[in-house]
Amino acid sequence: MLQEWRDKAYSQEGDQKAVERLWKEYFRLEKGVYEQILETPDTIVTGTVAALAEQYQMPLLMFVGFLDGINDSLVNPNPIETMDENTEVNLGYDREKLYYNMVEAKAEWLYELPAWDRLLSPERRKELYTQQKKSGTVVKGKKIGRNDPCPCGSGKKYKYCCGRNA
Repeated sequence: MLQEWRDKAYSQEGDQKAVERLWKEYFRLEKGVYEQILETPDTIVTGTVAALAEQYQMPLLMFVGFLDGINDSLVNPNPIETMDENTEVNLGYDREKLYYNMVEAKAEWLYELPAWDRLLSPERRKELYTQQKKSGTVVKGKKIGRNDPCPCGSGKKYKYCCGRNA
């Protein structure tokens, strides 16, 4: 089922307008599901894939896409690679991980939901936001000068040690 969703949602051939419409509808429905599960954060939602898709009024394949998206934020990830419509799944999420992953996905319509005001303090949300944004930043180390001690610990100057073949 997961592969079927991915083939449909990430199709590079065929009608690109249809793929855009699919994603637009998916994001609308996804937001509705998140509004519901964030409303009762201490309730761990469980059920079969088909039953939960019906409960959240999402087409089955779109709900599989939802499960794919939330899986990295769950306390106990679901077997999304092998699941079918009768597989029992749970939506027990880690609040901080979910918020962090929403920021990583650049899903403003999700990480700015009003429900987050009750779940995480503004300070903690800002910390998680900053932490995620910094995670993609590459920081170069200090450049080693020719006459600096070699970082390998030999005690020689860099130019006479590891810097010879550099």
